[in-house]
Amino acid sequence: MKESDELVFFVNGQKVVEKNVDPELNLISYLRRKLYLIGTKLGCGEGGCGACTVMVSKYDILQGKVLHIAVNACLAPLCSLHHTAVTTVEGIGSTTTRLHPVQERIAKAHGSQCGFCTPGIIMSVYTLLRNNLEPTMEEIEDTLQGNLCRCTGYRAILEGYKTFAKLSNCCGGSGKENGCCMKQSQPSNCCGGSGKENGCCKEQSQISPRLFEPSEFKPLDPTQEPIFPPELMLLRDSPQKMLLFKGERVTWIQPTTLDELLNLKAKYPEARLVVGNTEVGIEMKLKNMLYPVILAPAHIPQLNFSRRTDTGIVFGAACTLTYLGSLLREAVDELPSYKTEVFKAVLEQLRWFAGQQIRNVAAIGGNIMTASPISDLNPVFMASGCLLTLASKGSKRVVRMDGDFFTGYRKTAVKPQEILLSIEIPYTRKGEYFSAFKQAQRREDDIAIVNCGLRVAFKEGTNVVEELGLSYGGMGPTTVSAKKTSEQLLGKKWDKELLQEACALLVAELTLSPSAPGGMVQFRRTLSLSFFFKFYLSVLQKLGQDFKNDIQVESIPPDYVSATELFRKDCPSAVQLFQGLPPGQSPTDVVGRPLPLLSSTKQATGEALYCDDLPYFENELYLALVTSTEAHARIISIDASEALKVAGVTCFLTAKDIPGSNKTGTIFKDETVFAEEVVTCVGHIIGAVVADTAVHAQRAAKAVKITYNKLPTIITIQEAIAHKSFHSPPKEMKNGNIDLGFAQADDIIEGEVHIGGQEHFYMETHCTLAVPKGEDGEMELFVSTQSPSLTQNLTAAALGVPANRIVCRVKRLGGGFGGKESRSTLLSTVVAVAAHRTKRPVRCMLNRDEDMLVSGGRNPFLGRYKVGYQKNGKIVAVDITFYCNAGSSLDLSPAILERALFHMENAYKIPNIRGVGYLCKTNLPSNTAFRGFGGPQGMLIAECWMNDVIDKCGLPSEQVRKLNLYQEGDYTPFNQTLEDINIWKCWEECLESSCYHSRREAANEFNSQHRWKKRGLAIIPTKFGISFTAAFLNQAGALVHIYTDGSVLLTHGGTEMGQGLHTKMVQVASKALGIPVSKIHISETGTNTVPNTSATAASVSSDLNGMAIYNACQTILSRLAPFKFANPKGTWDEWVIAAYMDRVSLSATGFYRTPGLNYSWEKNEGRAFQYFSYGVACSEVEIDCLTGDHKNLRTDIVMDVGMSLNPAVDIGQVEGAFTQGLGLFTLEELRYSPNGVLYTRGPGTYKIPSAGDIPTELNVSLLREAPNKKTIYSSKAVGEPPLFLAASIFFAIKDAITTARAASGVKGLFRLDSPATPDRIRDACIDHLTKMCPPAEPGTFTPWNVQV
Repeated sequence: MKESDELVFFVNGQKVVEKNVDPELNLISYLRRKLYLIGTKLGCGEGGCGACTVMVSKYDILQGKVLHIAVNACLAPLCSLHHTAVTTVEGIGSTTTRLHPVQERIAKAHGSQCGFCTPGIIMSVYTLLRNNLEPTMEEIEDTLQGNLCRCTGYRAILEGYKTFAKLSNCCGGSGKENGCCMKQSQPSNCCGGSGKENGCCKEQSQISPRLFEPSEFKPLDPTQEPIFPPELMLLRDSPQKMLLFKGERVTWIQPTTLDELLNLKAKYPEARLVVGNTEVGIEMKLKNMLYPVILAPAHIPQLNFSRRTDTGIVFGAACTLTYLGSLLREAVDELPSYKTEVFKAVLEQLRWFAGQQIRNVAAIGGNIMTASPISDLNPVFMASGCLLTLASKGSKRVVRMDGDFFTGYRKTAVKPQEILLSIEIPYTRKGEYFSAFKQAQRREDDIAIVNCGLRVAFKEGTNVVEELGLSYGGMGPTTVSAKKTSEQLLGKKWDKELLQEACALLVAELTLSPSAPGGMVQFRRTLSLSFFFKFYLSVLQKLGQDFKNDIQVESIPPDYVSATELFRKDCPSAVQLFQGLPPGQSPTDVVGRPLPLLSSTKQATGEALYCDDLPYFENELYLALVTSTEAHARIISIDASEALKVAGVTCFLTAKDIPGSNKTGTIFKDETVFAEEVVTCVGHIIGAVVADTAVHAQRAAKAVKITYNKLPTIITIQEAIAHKSFHSPPKEMKNGNIDLGFAQADDIIEGEVHIGGQEHFYMETHCTLAVPKGEDGEMELFVSTQSPSLTQNLTAAALGVPANRIVCRVKRLGGGFGGKESRSTLLSTVVAVAAHRTKRPVRCMLNRDEDMLVSGGRNPFLGRYKVGYQKNGKIVAVDITFYCNAGSSLDLSPAILERALFHMENAYKIPNIRGVGYLCKTNLPSNTAFRGFGGPQGMLIAECWMNDVIDKCGLPSEQVRKLNLYQEGDYTPFNQTLEDINIWKCWEECLESSCYHSRREAANEFNSQHRWKKRGLAIIPTKFGISFTAAFLNQAGALVHIYTDGSVLLTHGGTEMGQGLHTKMVQVASKALGIPVSKIHISETGTNTVPNTSATAASVSSDLNGMAIYNACQTILSRLAPFKFANPKGTWDEWVIAAYMDRVSLSATGFYRTPGLNYSWEKNEGRAFQYFSYGVACSEVEIDCLTGDHKNLRTDIVMDVGMSLNPAVDIGQVEGAFTQGLGLFTLEELRYSPNGVLYTRGPGTYKIPSAGDIPTELNVSLLREAPNKKTIYSSKAVGEPPLFLAASIFFAIKDAITTARAASGVKGLFRLDSPATPDRIRDACIDHLTKMCPPAEPGTFTPWNVQV
């Protein structure tokens, strides 16, 4: 057979031919660097975020048609694309030609904020529409399972794309269809439009303006789509050549026949077979593994087939999971139900298996041979006894996939020279039942904590067990079969006695060491029993249905039935309410209008530029960091000799290469650019490698050898308390008389709660490009940062030059959330030093795992509280101690702790209160600013003691909270008088619009009828202070240039990171100057135009920069006034040119400082905040008491944003902040080893909310008639305040758990730490199964992970 090293494929209709491609080159690198198609974004590099999604089209011989599939370009090897056509976001539409409807709708529906994830989302939906012009809403949601968005909260994306969905998918609440999504949750979820309660969501939606008008969207026209290249259609029948590509380290061979493959496997027995590269790609990138020979069997017919036999369906091992799912769905539809029990179980697992992009390319055989102990499919294959056909050169054998197939961690019984040829998935017979279960941290696109395949077959005509197969994942180093349990239960009747015996046997057989990798040992052991219990009930139910007249079967109690139900998605719905424009507002006055972000169409076409999208300079170099692997150690030696031998390496930098000062830091200079002598955390930057490419730099960085002398470590808050390891003396705030307050109390409660940290997970990781100018030490920095001036100053200090030699420029950020306020300087200073040393441009964009390792996150808090209250629920005294895990340096933690103290009472008037805060010094990367900045932690602790009081006094929660709410004129613990307090208006509107009281009754009714599912409800207020707590930061500048053609260039001190700041500022300038938005442009933020800027943070950027712009505009208007007076009927352009001709300056600066801020910590007096934002949210959840899973049914939010500058932007901020809070309080968990090593370093292990996690019904109302006279055009801040409202989900979960505990006879207060993850929910729902799996005694073992 002839070999070829020529790769032929198409990109956006253009033919591409490449010779001898490096097998390690992936599609995204090729698109971005070789073709400069920068719309495709790199978000994670492991196929977990979807930012890099593109469409790949190919002729599929198996199905006899052209397939369009969405794939992750970050995982797709370029070698794998032979004879395919790739379509990127640039290939479907642009702002210069026409927008594709998929691009238009996400932009105009306000579904793009920072925009970094937008191209990937667009390509996922575009691919769906190429295959299906009229998808259902569920298909649209399913196609987005592999796409993450950190900004929007997903609602706007789903609403925009709902316009493509079949109208028949939702009956609109008419009730004509059974199971209507709007009726299913009633009356718990909605009054059903009956109008019995004021503020019904259906009534309100009729009177509020709309955020966008779907009737204006262009129709989808399939005749306008690009065709599949005819050349590739002709090539399908021509003889195929074996492809051979040799790179620096790896050889890729793509055989065309089975004989070629078997000969190659005999020659290279250690070679890996790769179809989708979803496992090997990640191993080579993240686990530093190297496979010198890769065999690609994707095009071999004997591995790509399916056929039905008398005993089951056989699939070739290279068939993709998407193809497997489609074939099994066909079989389920066509065959008798009793034959397809296993097929239905496989389909249930595939529903939640990775994202669509992974399922499209991942092969069945790869899933088996990877031998992951948490594979979702292997337990099903094992329990059903699937037959595997193995082949090697000259031989073939069939083995049953049983308990002996997996021989060890990631090992199978397959010999090195063998390959897996096919798998047969069997039919089931009458009297045979199968179920599969999975529990993960997040429902969509997440690896399992525990999963299983459970099978039972009965003797004919009886309920006596004849065969039993119980296979579990997540219960050991391999997929395990509970053989002993199965054998012991043979011949027994399927009844309560069998259930009790099975649970006892499983507890004995499925043991886990308390130190087991993955942690959550008690939860995992309990899950193994919970799954069997669900299986037991499900089989009882099916036996009763199938043999109701033939066998005496135990009946299931009616309140147990819901335990057998599989998770079902409801049709999402949402209402957005906001104040319409006042009568008579001029059409040219855009303030208050829901304008889309000005760059939204560019973001939707991939034309919007981010830091790493800037074109490469001719002599540019790339930098990679070298970081510490120890949490606390003395550096003995650094050996870079092997690194310097790697091709393309220019130099290795350490502290000695810094020309200026190595000391750095935000508030205090307690950090170093490069570590000297001692490292204080894992991820501490020690050095950097500079090379010609990113690949060479990163490879060399791994070759640097560092030896350490370990020092004692402190990782957790508890360890810091024990060792008195604090950065500074405690901070205290108190008001009233604590002792007197407790003396007046009828009862006193003490408790504590831990709030975990949070990773920012901005879609664009930290990125810097430094360009030395060649004279006077000048340097230009392009940085993804919220703090251009801080970046400028710290870079100048490191380089030893004045700040006027450094210019920092920011076009836009792909998300920030506080994570780029100070920690972006970690990277920018290092890159600047490298550019200075090499005298060449240097670039670095951190990989996701590096970014998560080095840059810190939200501070974990421990709160200990003592609260005194009276019998009516009135709280009279509170004493709180806060412990904040700051990490190894201070960074912004002092200010974060201060804000926690400022918010320690949330929205409640507490007459006697004291808060004391400690900054714990630990050996973790320094924690930092994150949306809310300590406020959410302080407020969650407040709601915990409030919740304890409510539970203890037994009064309705809404009654007790309302009793304690602030009133107009009350003063806070820091002695600031509250004016224009809108919390009551928010509270009453939320109670009414959420139908709180009727839904509380309905939830109680539901709970009385369901033992293993429980619903909870909570209504939670928030009060958030608006201003930087450091008074000097409350200032801003602006620069306005008017050009002679009448166009305006606007510059201000804030950076655009998706929050709509630039759009709002253009709206402000448009109203102030009285000209259309189209005449105004913002190019970028730069330290050479507006100096000494404060960080874009604290939610005040619109307030500060808006007023600065307004002031600059007033200066311009005063200069134009004589020309307007002289020519009152003239136009803007005429007045401008007249002023120019009269030599009047058409450029003005503006400045603003927030007045009256003068708080003193020493005296506890003065004004800390200019004003407060208020909000209330009511949420309802449903928990599965057996698995800890939960479902967010409905949330109603009422948010006070003053007179909104842009309701679309503000509602987007409310929804985005709420969803980020939902992650903080229920989902996202940073997991550290006892030695301070971060385990969760990417989307594979760290789960932010996906589109399936938001409440099924999400209603947001901006409080009307609530002007704020203190700020620009009566608006209010919106970025941070809504985040805490997601605590309503947390306390709704706690409410449901309380009901579940009561059903088990457990009463009294209990502690629920944040986040309320499945393991915490399940462990709190104490029952007979949890009692069978008691936790090991602390101190008797070393845990796998610790709570920091």
